[in-house]
Amino acid sequence: METIAIIGGGASGLMAAVEASLALRQAGTAAHVALFEADPERIGRSILATGNGRCNISNACISADAYRNHAFVEEALMHLQSGYAVERGAACTRTLEANPVLERFADMGLVMREESEGRLYPMANKATSVLDVLRSTAAELGVDVQTDKHALRVDAPTLGGVGCFNIRFADKTIAHAAAVIVAVGGRAASGIQLPKPLACSDMQPVLGPLRVDAQGAKLTRQLNNIRVRGTVHLERGGRRVASERGELLFRDYGVSGVSVFNLSRFAQPGDDLVVDFLPDIPSDDMERFMMTRRKRMQKLLGGELTLDRFLEGLLLPAVSAAALRQTGLRTGDRFTQEMIPQLCDMLKGMRLAVEGIGDERQCQVRRGGFPVERFNPATCEALDVPGLFVTGEALDVDAPCGGFNLHWAWSSGMLAGRAAADRIAGGEGVERDGSRAGAKPRPIGRRSPSCTGNLNPPSGRDSRSQAASRSGGSHAPASAGTCRSSSRAGKPRPSHRGERSKTRNQRGGNAARNARHRNR
Repeated sequence: METIAIIGGGASGLMAAVEASLALRQAGTAAHVALFEADPERIGRSILATGNGRCNISNACISADAYRNHAFVEEALMHLQSGYAVERGAACTRTLEANPVLERFADMGLVMREESEGRLYPMANKATSVLDVLRSTAAELGVDVQTDKHALRVDAPTLGGVGCFNIRFADKTIAHAAAVIVAVGGRAASGIQLPKPLACSDMQPVLGPLRVDAQGAKLTRQLNNIRVRGTVHLERGGRRVASERGELLFRDYGVSGVSVFNLSRFAQPGDDLVVDFLPDIPSDDMERFMMTRRKRMQKLLGGELTLDRFLEGLLLPAVSAAALRQTGLRTGDRFTQEMIPQLCDMLKGMRLAVEGIGDERQCQVRRGGFPVERFNPATCEALDVPGLFVTGEALDVDAPCGGFNLHWAWSSGMLAGRAAADRIAGGEGVERDGSRAGAKPRPIGRRSPSCTGNLNPPSGRDSRSQAASRSGGSHAPASAGTCRSSSRAGKPRPSHRGERSKTRNQRGGNAARNARHRNR
């Protein structure tokens, strides 16, 4: 019985396990889905930390333009959408416009609610509810979960081999699989060796706070833990690189907050952060606004104004005092008309010089990983290593705060899980001579030569009882170390350079996509 091995029990890996199991059941194919997690105690721990413990699952306004390598993401999301329409067997408007990720969570029983800026959270407002439905669904579908399994290397089938991927773990055990999905994130992506030419680039922390230079830190240190709202611009050499409107949090080393987190994806040492405390007032209208405000306040109070009194109602007292000191003014000074241009510059453009990431521990994602050019966006399968898939943060894809990064984790996991299952259901494997073979789907229960590796039994610390398959399913788990060496090869297909996808397999009368890459 073939094995689909998934390395990593986080968001992408869990979703891949669920999707692969569902696809196998729908195809009526017996296969084994094994999920290996390095954490010694449990799967999904990273999910519990997202969204400050609430899990910002996705966003109601997902757009590929928000992502790094957006062309790759756009094609991937398009294929996920079309695959969902095929699965549902309908071409109605709702099906074509539905969000496949949210629909899959709804299938699993999760209810969501929307907050500001389209952020989607579980109705229970706890990340545990998201993990619970994923774990329960995986258990009910028969996924074999094994913890304390730190994968070090994945070896591709070799010439003269038995047609299996070999996964080597830190505990010296080896798992064999017909398909492998690498769904690790962060530093773990660079810690696992994949077959050549796949190489992981340096993973740099992004989506976190920024450290400013010593001069700027004198200001931010006085305002430590004070929050303001406004717009922050990122400038490089006098040119605006990016802008974010939202919350800014002053820290003793620099600045934090959602707006800064998003700008950290583009920031470089030497850039300037320009804080606009009054983004709703255009720069050209600022002097008129200040003059009008001064006249109204003087008329009411019947006398001259001090700077601190004039700024009351515009800024928090601590913020106005610190900002005035940076401009060389003092709170108790008498406010005169000559000070207006100086105050306008301070309110619309307080500058802080960036030195780099402030606190790596707070960064939500790491940029880098395996280059997307090496993968098929329709399946997340490696172009040069058929049967090997990479998903989530391990690919060079990242996005701003707001549920976008988790949405990519779920989406890429779904694509890879279904593609790996389609590969097994279609009888695709690796011959003993290392060449690809496209064999007809074999009837359930008929066995072909297999190979078995040395693999520990499932850990009881996170494994749930294996539930019986639902109606139509027959993929009860077998040994995680088993995979098939295809012995019934069909007529080989010629390679086509630049080919993006092939349509294979019929399920339920609907053409199911199984996009595959040939030589590039």
